[in-house]
Amino acid sequence: MSTAVTAPKPLSLPDGRPAISAWSLDPAIRHLNHGSFGAVPVAAQREQERLREAMHASPVEWFAGLPARVAAARAEIAGLLRVEPDATVLVPNASAGASVVFANLTAPAGGEIVVTDHGYGAVTMGAQRLARRIGGRVRTARVPLGADERTAFEAVAAELTPATALIVLDHVTSPTGRLMPVGEVGREARRCGVPLLVDGAHAPGMFDAPLAGVDCDFWIANLHKFACSPPGAAVLVARGPQRDALFPLIDSWGATAPYPARFDAQGTLDATAYLAAPAAYRFVERTWGWDVARGYMTELADFGAAVVAAAFAALTGQEHVVDVGMPAPALRLVRLPDGLAPDREHADALRDRVGRELGVGAAFSSFGGVGYLRLSAHVYNTAADYEHFAEHCVPVLAGWARD
Repeated sequence: MSTAVTAPKPLSLPDGRPAISAWSLDPAIRHLNHGSFGAVPVAAQREQERLREAMHASPVEWFAGLPARVAAARAEIAGLLRVEPDATVLVPNASAGASVVFANLTAPAGGEIVVTDHGYGAVTMGAQRLARRIGGRVRTARVPLGADERTAFEAVAAELTPATALIVLDHVTSPTGRLMPVGEVGREARRCGVPLLVDGAHAPGMFDAPLAGVDCDFWIANLHKFACSPPGAAVLVARGPQRDALFPLIDSWGATAPYPARFDAQGTLDATAYLAAPAAYRFVERTWGWDVARGYMTELADFGAAVVAAAFAALTGQEHVVDVGMPAPALRLVRLPDGLAPDREHADALRDRVGRELGVGAAFSSFGGVGYLRLSAHVYNTAADYEHFAEHCVPVLAGWARD
């Protein structure tokens, strides 16, 4: 199938094997949805297994020394993200980091929380709970999918009022795979004296220094997505005046310690995902280098979106290329035929059906009543994955839309 975008040469391991050989992914499934749940290299899996064996071999020794191990992993992860260790804590996932902020934030009664219509559902629900707690409300900035940086900024800024108590803004949006103007909004928030929480769930691994040029009070990010760590590892970076007021959601023996040390002691939780997270980073770096990996992911995402959109267009006679104003490096949208995935519930049902009947792990989303296929790419993907989807799955999806 021809496309105007050239397919990048597949990455391989030093011994010549395909990159996917370093993962334990089921070969019977086409994995086109790294952006949702990630995938863990075998090297990081083995490191986590080694750590768990040590935990089970001598629990007293392990848990007595766990806070120090977590502190060391936290410092290493902060270095990999190019952020300050004393601003960083480890949490199970980005939503947990947001919950820490919502639970501890000092917000005035009647305050308003500003979010966008691209926000991750679980985080937006947390913002809504905070608004109810303080007797305030949530204001939603409507950002057009094709909005450039300035237009997106103006949409967010238009929702700021003297009552604004917090801004919650995605670094990379989950349903639409676009960037938000976190740098510009951060400067405006600082000027107005309003705290800013940036949801950077997809940013680690996608960017070399994700917080460069971003002035925010709180930044949350998952390590299990593009950084490929075991599930259950994420960071919360706090830099603003309310940093020292942050406490874990569960009180433990570290409660009297200062920030960030109080987050290092969380009792008998299995913290091996935290400790193994650097192994995933190191694996990608020593095998290809992160700059090469990121360049490949972006080129492959461009190729995949072009191939799949062209396949849909050949069947429907419509345009399926999506104008995303600030596209994220390794995520792309393709518009689905009319009638597919008009809302989140139908999008999730379509994901499950495609996995069950077509053997493809894919992500589907809805925005403004329009359904989208959200493609993501990682080093183990190849052009053949997207060509397979275009040839074998697109006709089926087009048929489902007509049913």
